[in-house]
Amino acid sequence: MSSTESAKHEGFTAEERAAMKDHAQELKTAARRSSRADKAAAAEQDVLAKIAEMQDSDRVMAERVHAVITACAPSLAPKLWYGMPSYALDGKVVVFFQSAEKFKARYATLGFSDLAKLDEDTMWAAGFALTEVTPEVEERIAALVKRAVG
Repeated sequence: MSSTESAKHEGFTAEERAAMKDHAQELKTAARRSSRADKAAAAEQDVLAKIAEMQDSDRVMAERVHAVITACAPSLAPKLWYGMPSYALDGKVVVFFQSAEKFKARYATLGFSDLAKLDEDTMWAAGFALTEVTPEVEERIAALVKRAVG
């Protein structure tokens, strides 16, 4: 590797390092919880607490996204994933909400993992920019989430 190449690569950003630390803490916290029911209830409380910490516009969108996902896909369990609200099937994340603030982006993101059944031909969207969650957006989120879990 040339000195020019090594100068360009600086490793993880501060935001990425913080997300990894969040994930390590999430794993430790989950391991300490006793029963499955306790874990599920506590995980949802962790998600709601994380949402409550968000700045105004991100918080409002995350609250709406949480309400839509929990209503339309009760098989998905809320949990934190790298410090982000996410929704998992059998412990594996299918969909997540990333606030704009988390990575200093200009919009929040509704993202889907590779487990989401959104496949369309040879190319499909796995992430969606969110600047506002309107009733129309809620309908689209619900349709995507229902499709994602099959």
